[in-house]
Amino acid sequence: MRTATVTRATAETDISVEINLDGTGAYDNQTGIGFFDHMLDQLSRHSLIDFTIRAKGDLHIDDHHTVEDTGIALGQALTQALGDKRGIRRYDECHLPMDDAQVRCALDLSARPFLVWNVELPTQKIGAFDCELVREFFQAFATHGGITLHIDKLHGFNSHHIVEAAFKAVARALRNAVEIDPRKSDAVPSTKGTL
Repeated sequence: MRTATVTRATAETDISVEINLDGTGAYDNQTGIGFFDHMLDQLSRHSLIDFTIRAKGDLHIDDHHTVEDTGIALGQALTQALGDKRGIRRYDECHLPMDDAQVRCALDLSARPFLVWNVELPTQKIGAFDCELVREFFQAFATHGGITLHIDKLHGFNSHHIVEAAFKAVARALRNAVEIDPRKSDAVPSTKGTL
């Protein structure tokens, strides 16, 4: 089983993350931030990676620390669950439409973290959720998950649709990238021999 459990406790947050890369997309995410939970549910469901996330943060200040630290812990869990990455497909991409929005994601589980974020959102908030925190989540997730992650908005005018399309596009690309390649299940997918 390619699973991991990560806990992260700071003066600002207390977070636990459990994932199963070979799951069915089952999720139980409770961060205290409704919209963020909805996005984490999408990430789990469409990647087929099981998530159980519990986060308690200083929400009386704002949502920033909780969102960022959840991204950190989730990235760390992904890294642990992948181990030496033997047999994975490593790369994938997805063009994801959602109503008015279309978002493209391309990623590489390279252990060389880099985020390219070309996503302009037309509003500063979705309900009470600060839109700038979407980038903060993906930055933390990419950095601690060792992911080269490119996310581009091709078009869209509704912030909720754009953000949800981004999470779903990442999920679909991640689903294929973590899968075992039956043609090369015994090898690390790199000419270097390691990732």
